Amino acid sequence: MPLWSRAQQQDYRSRVRGCLLGGAIGDALGAGVEFEQLAAIREAHGPMGVTGYLPAYGRRGAVTDDTQMVLFTLDGLIRAHIRRDGGSWHPPTDVHRAYLRWAATQQDWGPDERRKDLGWLGREEWLYSRRAPGETCLAGLTGPDAERLGTLDEPRNPQSKGCGTVMRAAPFGLLTAWEPGLVFQLAVECSVLTHGHPTGYLAAGALAVIVHTVTRGGTLEEGVHLALALLSERPAHEETTAALRAALDAVRAGEPSAERVEALGAGWVAEEALAIGVYCALVAHDVTSGLLLAVNHSGDSDSTGTVCGSLLGALHGETALPPALVAGLEGRATLLELADDFVLELLHGPELHSAGERTPWLERYPI
Repeated sequence: MPLWSRAQQQDYRSRVRGCLLGGAIGDALGAGVEFEQLAAIREAHGPMGVTGYLPAYGRRGAVTDDTQMVLFTLDGLIRAHIRRDGGSWHPPTDVHRAYLRWAATQQDWGPDERRKDLGWLGREEWLYSRRAPGETCLAGLTGPDAERLGTLDEPRNPQSKGCGTVMRAAPFGLLTAWEPGLVFQLAVECSVLTHGHPTGYLAAGALAVIVHTVTRGGTLEEGVHLALALLSERPAHEETTAALRAALDAVRAGEPSAERVEALGAGWVAEEALAIGVYCALVAHDVTSGLLLAVNHSGDSDSTGTVCGSLLGALHGETALPPALVAGLEGRATLLELADDFVLELLHGPELHSAGERTPWLERYPI
């Protein structure tokens, strides 16, 4: 990581925080209507549909499995960078282990204190709650074969392209010192840990590259076109490419509307969630309008909200997020703490740990 000025470091921290908080806000806005049809949403909440948090999982502002998995993705990336000190460098392995820790939160009543690998995130009791986790994610991370690492040659669930692969992919785009092609590849390799269909893992790669572009200071449009260029080099890219091009076409078609969102799909599969999230981010007048457009449709509202919020948060930074929605968000302290830890590791890792030496940082992120 090259030396950055203080202003650059502050900008990066704001974008990382914005990406995590924005994604979680979109997730929480969609949580209360995830399985509702647009007509029913409008009947219940008025012609504008959802305009704020609805009760879900016992409270307003509750997040779902989407945000849970984003958190554990970031935890895995931090540990991968720590492990590099010891000469071991295979980030998909560390992300896989993090996802196994997430899977434990979906099955256990609370943290098992006998486990030495949990770190501080794995001991957060509020995360031990099932929030409609994707069956493909659970299938790939539980059972007798759970320890097997899915690879591009032998992916887990090779027929699945569910949106569970794309809704958790934004953190890979926060690795701004990496080249875009490597970011794309890492997102792909971490997608096949649970989802093996090319459309699923290529959609994840595309989202990571768009997040990467805007976190580096580029525009959403630049990110989309770079993603399309990288997709064109990959076998079986056609569905993902068509979905992104449909999002661009929808932008040019006229005023944003829920009907235009629904023309892109329902978001249950990866390329549709990607297209909806990208479209809503591209047409957003501000963060709030983009997020509300992303969740008011007949489909996987929390996942499309997560994708859109991650993009807008990375694009504009945390201070652009709507204050009332930030204040009411479940797990805000955890999200911010993990975001700041990620920035510390990426910018100042050598000062926090060294090979073979136990430090407070390694108590937080044991490897």
